[in-house]
Amino acid sequence: MTNSPSLYPLKFEPRLVDKLWGGRKLATVLGKPLPPGKLIGESWELYDFPPGVVGAGGSSDWISSRIATGPLAGRTLHEIVGEFGADLLGDVPLVGGHGQFPVLIKFLDAREDLSIQVHPDRQYANANPGSHVKTEAWYVLQSDPGARLLNGLKPGVTRQAFEAALRGGDVERLIRSIAARSGDCFYLPSGTVHALGAGILVAEVQTPSDTTFRVFDFNRIDPSTGKPRPLHVEQALRCIDFSGSVAGTSPDDPTSRLVTCPYFHLERFQLAAGAERPASPGPSVLIVIEGAVEIHCEQTDAPVTAVRGEVVLLAAALRHPLLGAGSSCTWLEVSLPAAGETHAPET
Repeated sequence: MTNSPSLYPLKFEPRLVDKLWGGRKLATVLGKPLPPGKLIGESWELYDFPPGVVGAGGSSDWISSRIATGPLAGRTLHEIVGEFGADLLGDVPLVGGHGQFPVLIKFLDAREDLSIQVHPDRQYANANPGSHVKTEAWYVLQSDPGARLLNGLKPGVTRQAFEAALRGGDVERLIRSIAARSGDCFYLPSGTVHALGAGILVAEVQTPSDTTFRVFDFNRIDPSTGKPRPLHVEQALRCIDFSGSVAGTSPDDPTSRLVTCPYFHLERFQLAAGAERPASPGPSVLIVIEGAVEIHCEQTDAPVTAVRGEVVLLAAALRHPLLGAGSSCTWLEVSLPAAGETHAPET
């Protein structure tokens, strides 16, 4: 690996996605500039999709994060993956037949309940071209009083009982309802039936997939069509994990490994004012959730500062990266398993 002088801590331009369930917390809580009059449900912070996967009608171009600052501003994540290779990724492999960056980072603002949904597991994705594994984690940044989310089937729920509840319109009673508090983390492996609840703002870390199967949408009407949104019950029933295993919340520890799975590791760190710590070996992704993090490395003359609501990619080739805090700060750190690394099983 060469130490490329062209790489530095990279920030990207968000991709704002309006959703009928979205709101304005990305502006009021995270300080992101939003277009007036739009209900923005998602801010894609770090993403990389090949042609035809996302976008209206399936774009003929890669949909990939654009660098916002520094000498590489205007270049896309996909372009620098191809240009810098191991200097950016180290031993971390790309994913998919097209060679995608291995994680997708978002912020989600749920003004209303999202649909009850599930994402494909590996078996389904292998048997159905065009479907992709979507394992994810939610970290709650803010929640309204009484907010709850749905995460996993209650013990003993069978496929037959689930199908009967779908026909009766009361499937929500079969899914675990969990109060959502700021600082909670929820792991949702593929196959977990779930829904983000109204009044919750989360940071989401996931595998790079846009495959979602809705099983129930709370009888909602899409104002853009005047009709209910499509459901995908048959596909969902083939993906839902009816084995009785359930995901849980993270340990209540201010510095802890929140998620370990075959696709990414998620940790939370805090620094007091004036403190410093070495960054984890790259590549890694920082998601700042409180205060401001100063990122020092030999490739830059001055530190790169990331504030609440900003996401920074630290390349593998950064020399001696050091994280500091002018005032107290908290961030999430996403690290990526290297090729051949022994993974914890996905459950």
